[in-house]
Amino acid sequence: MLKFYGYKQCDTCRKAEQFLRQAGVTYEFIDITENPPGAEELAAIVERANVPLNKLFNTSGVQYRELKIKERLPALSGSEILALLAGNGRLIKRPLVTDGKRATVGFNAEHFAAVWG
Repeated sequence: MLKFYGYKQCDTCRKAEQFLRQAGVTYEFIDITENPPGAEELAAIVERANVPLNKLFNTSGVQYRELKIKERLPALSGSEILALLAGNGRLIKRPLVTDGKRATVGFNAEHFAAVWG
């Protein structure tokens, strides 16, 4: 079963959920702000989604700006980035969707259709 890390007040997450429901895909919703994935799972998602580690950041989020992540990012190691994300789900781009073999970061209807449709 899919794990869907999202936030109920997020418009993008609602669109992604609607897509999955219409496609008849069942999933487990996990509130990313209360239960963010751990560093190990985040690393696996990055690998499965084939995206750079910095693409896991919610760059339009308030926390990203308040914590000045953009300025800090070049000095952080991969493990430091993963620990930072695992410790604050509001920093993570959402939704994160994974079935243990594949993963997507964020929502793009065409990409979702290709992976989960």
